[in-house]
Amino acid sequence: MDALCIKDLLDRRKSPLLSFEFFPPKDGLGMASLETAAAQLLSAKPDFATVTYGAGGSTRERTLQVCDLLRQMGYGPIMPHLTCVGSTRDELLALADRLHGLGYRNIMTLRGDPPQGETVFQAVTDGLAHASDLVALLKTAHTDFCCGVAGYPERHPEAPSAREDIVHLKQKTDAGADFITTQLFFDNRCYFDFVEACRTAGIRQPILPGLLPAISLKQAQRMTARCKTRLPEELIRQMEEAGSEGDAAEEVGIQWAQKQIEELLGRGAPGIHLYVMNRSKAALTPAIADCFRRFRG
Repeated sequence: MDALCIKDLLDRRKSPLLSFEFFPPKDGLGMASLETAAAQLLSAKPDFATVTYGAGGSTRERTLQVCDLLRQMGYGPIMPHLTCVGSTRDELLALADRLHGLGYRNIMTLRGDPPQGETVFQAVTDGLAHASDLVALLKTAHTDFCCGVAGYPERHPEAPSAREDIVHLKQKTDAGADFITTQLFFDNRCYFDFVEACRTAGIRQPILPGLLPAISLKQAQRMTARCKTRLPEELIRQMEEAGSEGDAAEEVGIQWAQKQIEELLGRGAPGIHLYVMNRSKAALTPAIADCFRRFRG
């Protein structure tokens, strides 16, 4: 039972929170690798963990397998992702009931990306078209669900403007979303400007910055292309000088993330959500660990 509500953790925090995002592996070898990394990451004393979700059969079941594994290892609370993709309203209600019955009380509530091979999201017949609809559905089904939603400091790729993107985020919080976790970014100015725009729009929920410690230039370019976020020229230059791949380039990415964390926490961010990519090295480097230790007391 994940009795702790992440909203309560955020509201009552005396120091910044730390959380990790995992994804369900495709096979047993990947699951073994995830288990090893997750065991190592426990030493960082994360406050909660999230597990991503894919629509349909095996991927959905693997999400629950990872959630159960993390629970058994001592993580908590665990926050499974849930999306609108490929599910009718009744199917989503059934999934909500199942998650609630399994003891989950925190849900990362997302519209989800279009299915592979498609470029435009299209809700199924009697499905939901927006994350705000899913938040409302979950809150109606079980009032004790804590719903996290996504925020986009460099705006959602489908949003025609940053202003309209904030309007959509406000719809999610008005529907009952309890906190916001951002898409990855490498320039902290994007986060601070985003928070200011949210507050101006009347959004009061905590906004957790999501960071990806880059392990190579290729990985960073791939992720920013997929998320439609910017990769700073200075980070590109430093990684190229370090050889783009390998230990030296990874060290550049880790140092960049460390500096981001230092500034974000120093300027009052409520915590850090790390996209660890089922790996432990970056999150456990002495520099990043020492940074959190200082801010968490």
